[in-house]
Amino acid sequence: MQNETILHIGIDDTDSPKGMCTTFLCYEIVKFLEKQEIQFMDFPYLIRFNPNIPWKTRGNGAVRLTIRTKYPKKIKNKIIQFVENYSDTKNGANPGLVFFQNKEIPLTFQKFSKLALWKLIGRKEAKQFISENNIESFYLGNGQGLVGAISAVGYEFSDHTFELLSYRKKSQFGKKRHIDPNSIEEMQSTIPETFSSYDNDNKRVLITPHGPDPVFYGIRGETAKSVVKASTIVNVDEKLDGYMVFKSNQGTGDHLKNELQANDLKPYTSGFLVGNICNNPVIQKGGHVLFSLQVEGRKIRCAVYKPTKITQVASALIVGDKIKIGGGVRRASKNYGRVINVEFLDVLQLAKHNVSVNPTCRKCNKRMKSKGRKQGFQCVKCGNKSTSKTTLEIPRKIQCKIYIPSVSAHRHLTRPYQRIKKRNKNRQFNESIPWIHVF
Repeated sequence: MQNETILHIGIDDTDSPKGMCTTFLCYEIVKFLEKQEIQFMDFPYLIRFNPNIPWKTRGNGAVRLTIRTKYPKKIKNKIIQFVENYSDTKNGANPGLVFFQNKEIPLTFQKFSKLALWKLIGRKEAKQFISENNIESFYLGNGQGLVGAISAVGYEFSDHTFELLSYRKKSQFGKKRHIDPNSIEEMQSTIPETFSSYDNDNKRVLITPHGPDPVFYGIRGETAKSVVKASTIVNVDEKLDGYMVFKSNQGTGDHLKNELQANDLKPYTSGFLVGNICNNPVIQKGGHVLFSLQVEGRKIRCAVYKPTKITQVASALIVGDKIKIGGGVRRASKNYGRVINVEFLDVLQLAKHNVSVNPTCRKCNKRMKSKGRKQGFQCVKCGNKSTSKTTLEIPRKIQCKIYIPSVSAHRHLTRPYQRIKKRNKNRQFNESIPWIHVF
């Protein structure tokens, strides 16, 4: 009898803007694996990596499965077939698949994964990593998906959330989705165990994608149980194929934990900077706000865009304010220099906003009038005089706290307000929860 072995499976880049989805492929693989003599060691993983990569399709997510099996070779061959059959290569998908057959994941994998959260990693680096570490892999196209596949295998959670993804039947792919918005409003009763499902200010449903992919909706939450419960409240007008719950790093701000280097801001990198405002913010046409941050003797240009709805905060900053910003480095173009696109703004220290004004008459409590250049000031009522202006402190309109975009402008990895101090450490896999269900 063969000894059982632990098999880690990483998959990425099987979709294109015109269709398919790596999580749907994972769902199909799990349906197959359920019929085999295997044991799932954890929930399927859905890991979002650097969202500022220019060639990503949607959320730059890769998936991972960890199983115990007596027949790893058979499983690997079958999964390769799934990747071949379910990847949208004709429309530009470049799928990558990695197998790692061992209980413990080496530190080299983990280091690679951490870099993928904030850095741009090329396929050549991924192929070199595979060669140097003698890793079993498979890819189609140019193999860009190997980056995410390696990173998914190497990912270590410091915080986690869950997402339930429901899938359409193949006959419905590409058709318009119809969901009852009232049911999503009702689903808000599951907060704080779920998050980022509905924009109350704009009465907008946030759980449905808009592309032709197989996903009908996705519910994010703190536990597998909470997202399954929330899904029972949702009303849709078509028969779905099923759902699967993923353990994820969504809503953790994972990509913004890296401190950017002010003297080496590489395009497409993500992270944070701490510095002082060194010029008054400028409101551009369209409502976007630009300001500069002094960091280690360098001026870093930052942009806050109108859809984030934190432009009022950005425009209220003044020279001397100390702030922390998180975001992605936008590549310089012919018309614009390198800029950090701001994803959060944390006010650490507010400078005093002092202005010089005409003095107040102590007798009449009225503002004095200027007598002319260098001629002092005089009260028009009683005639009292003064030689100089006085300093007035203007109350600030913003506070020392963190400001994040409107929920409608959140990225997959954005940590929402309700999760600012929340960290999930429990990694226990509970097979009693119906984490996959086929209708």
